Amino acid sequence: MAQSFRIPSPLRLGTLAWFVAGVCLLPMAAVAVAALTGGWETFGRLLESVLPRYAGTTAILLVLVGFGTCVIGTGSAWLVTATRFPGRKVLEVALALPLAFPAYVLAYAYTDFLDHPGWVQTSLRDLTGWGPRDYWFPEIRSLGGAAMMLTLVLYPYVYLLTRAAFLQQSATAYIAARTLGHGPWSAFARVSLPIARPAIAGGVLLALMETLADFGTVSYFGVQTFATGIYQAWYSFFDRGAAAQLALCLLIVALVIAALERQQRRDQRQHGAGRRFESMQAVELSAWQSFGALAFCGLPVLLGFILPVGLLLGLGWDSFDNLLSDRYLRFLRNSLILASIAAALTVAAAVILGFNARLHPTRAAKAAVRIAGLGYAVPGGVIAVGLIVPFAAFDNALDAFMEARFGLDTGLLITGSIWLLVAAYGVRFMAAALSAYDAGLSTINPNVDAVARTLGRTPRSMLSGVHLPILRPSLLTALLIVFVDVMKELPATLIMRPFNFDTLAVQAHRLAADERLGEAAVPSLVIAAVGLLPVVILCYGLGNKRTTRRFVPKPTKGLG
Repeated sequence: MAQSFRIPSPLRLGTLAWFVAGVCLLPMAAVAVAALTGGWETFGRLLESVLPRYAGTTAILLVLVGFGTCVIGTGSAWLVTATRFPGRKVLEVALALPLAFPAYVLAYAYTDFLDHPGWVQTSLRDLTGWGPRDYWFPEIRSLGGAAMMLTLVLYPYVYLLTRAAFLQQSATAYIAARTLGHGPWSAFARVSLPIARPAIAGGVLLALMETLADFGTVSYFGVQTFATGIYQAWYSFFDRGAAAQLALCLLIVALVIAALERQQRRDQRQHGAGRRFESMQAVELSAWQSFGALAFCGLPVLLGFILPVGLLLGLGWDSFDNLLSDRYLRFLRNSLILASIAAALTVAAAVILGFNARLHPTRAAKAAVRIAGLGYAVPGGVIAVGLIVPFAAFDNALDAFMEARFGLDTGLLITGSIWLLVAAYGVRFMAAALSAYDAGLSTINPNVDAVARTLGRTPRSMLSGVHLPILRPSLLTALLIVFVDVMKELPATLIMRPFNFDTLAVQAHRLAADERLGEAAVPSLVIAAVGLLPVVILCYGLGNKRTTRRFVPKPTKGLG
């Protein structure tokens, strides 16, 4: 009976793990090869024409988003963790809610609200009697507007990581600074902030990687970055060599940021609470200080979640679009099919990689996990180019061979199929599945494996009978996160989707590009509603961490 539960030998399990790692590495390698073999003439034309503009715009966008997410995320995390003011408990959860929105959905809502024919400017003209050229109003469809949209949806990365770091800090160093004469603000700047620096930097770098990967926002606002350049070169100019070389430039920047983020996480492990843990002493704010804290923490929630939800609901109601019509049900079905298949296969691949590294903790096994996790730093457009280039060449070669040998026209068997798109999703979001699986696996003592083996458990039965039941919450979390990420993914879906196979994200983008914002609000709301699920899970998990350290000293008075 035991024979039937035997899994592949270590060699075969390692082969499966390296196969997954190879699939994840393929698009990056293919982009590099296609770019380097595309000829220097193409790169020279890019260098003379669009490359400086793409690089400059992308750099400015990264600086603006990095600064905005750092200030909002760090400030709000410290206020809700270390101070007391009315509404703090609600804001602890609410500050993470904008993470449910893709930035391009916020862009659609605010364009209708702030653009020239929008409610704000129309009301301003009605009140003042001004004409269109009698006043100046900030242009929402601009680099600054794109930076604002991205900042509003990405600051929760910094907030969640920084708040977790503040919760894990022991107050001993902070108290020592206070006894040496430092006030709350000075002690925060000199003690709490430096200790949390790796978490802050890690959150900012995650936000920057998402900024690099964004296509929907910058495309809709007409901001020319590497992401929009890749799409234009591929579809508008049909220049695959230029697209590959632009993708390589973006890939290099993304991998540099990913390396910095990994270094920050390594540094973060060096900061512990010490042997003696004391909860941070909450500071009771005065009336004016409470008002300032409430405004600072409440404004991002208002602009990043409450107002967009209201605007989209109004737009969707006015459009009279029926979400239960056959057309929308088809978009919803396509999105659910893609997200479900991609989530299941990605998490299964993550289990293979993680279990292989647990069972055989060799350098090769750990290297396979690290390689597979690189995809989170690679934008969807780069992955799309990296997968289409080799598989299109394979399909064309196969078609030519079958036509010459047997007179059969095979067409494109892999390129343009749903499976290649699912592979792109797996490469893009493998790191999220690995992270959730690894977090759960770290709670299982290695002695449990040793006991299971001494009781006669084979590796397969140990995985199915011991690991997976314990890891069920972590695996469900991984499935949900990948599912929602796939629902929101736009650039890879736009480039790789099969003919006439549109998703909610593609439909929202297409309608918004045609200035049919009312109709675009309906699929956008569905995407945002699905995105709320992992945010609630994240907030619930973070709240549990706080309840494990329940002792709260008597609050002190004032920040002055």
